[in-house]
Amino acid sequence: MTPLLSVKNLSLSFENESGTIEAVKNISFNLGKNEILGIVGESGSGKSVTALSLLGLSRAKYGKNSSAILNETQLIGASNQTLQSVRGAKVGFIFQEPMSSLNPLHKIGPQIAEAVLIHQKVTSKQAKQQALTLLKQVGIEQAENRYNAYPFELSGGQRQRVMIAMAIANKPDILIADEPTTALDVTIQKQIIDLILDLKKSLGMSVIFISHDLKLVAEIADRIIVMYQGKIVEQGKTKDVFESPKHSYTKKLISSINILKNKEKQKNNILLKIQNLNVRYVLKKNFFGKPTSFLDALKDVSFNVYAGQTLGIVGESGSGKTTLGMCLANLIKYQGVIQFKNKMSPLEFRKNIQIIFQDPYNSLNPRMNVLQIVGEGLKIQNKNIKNKQLEEQVVLTLKQVGLSENDLYKYPHEFSGGQRQRIAIARAIILKPKVLVLDEPTSALDVTIQKQIIKLLKDLQQKYHMTYIFISHDMRAIKAMSDEIAVMKNGQIIEKSRADEILTNPKNEYTKSLINASIF
Repeated sequence: MTPLLSVKNLSLSFENESGTIEAVKNISFNLGKNEILGIVGESGSGKSVTALSLLGLSRAKYGKNSSAILNETQLIGASNQTLQSVRGAKVGFIFQEPMSSLNPLHKIGPQIAEAVLIHQKVTSKQAKQQALTLLKQVGIEQAENRYNAYPFELSGGQRQRVMIAMAIANKPDILIADEPTTALDVTIQKQIIDLILDLKKSLGMSVIFISHDLKLVAEIADRIIVMYQGKIVEQGKTKDVFESPKHSYTKKLISSINILKNKEKQKNNILLKIQNLNVRYVLKKNFFGKPTSFLDALKDVSFNVYAGQTLGIVGESGSGKTTLGMCLANLIKYQGVIQFKNKMSPLEFRKNIQIIFQDPYNSLNPRMNVLQIVGEGLKIQNKNIKNKQLEEQVVLTLKQVGLSENDLYKYPHEFSGGQRQRIAIARAIILKPKVLVLDEPTSALDVTIQKQIIKLLKDLQQKYHMTYIFISHDMRAIKAMSDEIAVMKNGQIIEKSRADEILTNPKNEYTKSLINASIF
């Protein structure tokens, strides 16, 4: 049977000051009609750049014999006109980092409608109606109100759902999904996966599903490609690869799926008290500027954080998880009390509560190199530190998160998504804070790096008696890290208890739905 997409001898390279970097090395694969092809591998293995290069969206230089044929159309070296006719219409693309793909100056509804208008002969009114339908399909609540929202007014998960709506707007033959569920909570993750599967079935659509979540790929993919250092080291039917992996790297990936929690702790002294936290956002104003509509992001939230323990916070996108983390780091205005056991000055407070953000691309200054980014906080806290000492501390911290001294003078755009997240982690832990707020810290990382980061966090916690507030939609990561779990919905904590009690005997129906929707 003739494949829908045939990629042969694809090689990709980049030129920099150090010379030529071979990102992809002579890979070949096919995608059949109505097939889901999973591509897995570590950050920097070449997964995303391979997908981007198929549509001419990468700056990489193609190798001499590189070929990618879609329905008899050669994509490598094709004209801009040909590629524009393919992008969005025949091939939809869900990008890994929605904040870097959505226009921050335009409302989300018109951005989706634009994707419809470019490729379909419809009126503006019809395009708007299709956009509203798509928003509802991907799980955006109150789609009519959200239609006129800007990207920054949405949570990370909601922004990703907008990207998915744009990708499926024209019912493409192929959907390339690059980490499509990375920023989504477990219930919406399941909805999106079900949506993709339904579209595949109803439209005969093929899917290239790129993910670091090997367990998720195993659930949905017909065939799997395993990439390592720019090469395909193994490919075959999903069942065959999982039951009888041939390459040592594939075996390592499979062994990294289950992250087991191996410690049990008792409650210690209260380190941090949170009392009656409230956060309200203004949604609408009248002609005179008076607020007429509000969103209560946090409603009277109170809890204690115990020294040396990990409190896992879980809930759907929009439940208030990230808002809570921003309050704890004193980055947004709130009503209520956040107080350490021992009172601290504002500078000490900021040092002792650090935060790792969900979207590293949006939180790292693109004009600063790694040395400046990671060392900035240390320099603020110790104004007399010498440059050599600062560099030594930064190098040591980079090594702890899996980076090297060679990365010191690179900029964020030179790293993969997972590597950027590791830079963000290094920036947070270099000050050795008492409390670390981790907002989806492993969501952008592949499974082997997830395991390394979780192990690193546990080691740091034990060594420095650090306390974590671990915000995540990934119940496996929550299970691996947490001593206690708090479940959030609509800005409130609806259930809080020991991790084992929540996971094995949840009381609230919403908590039960979260656990049942999880892919363990």
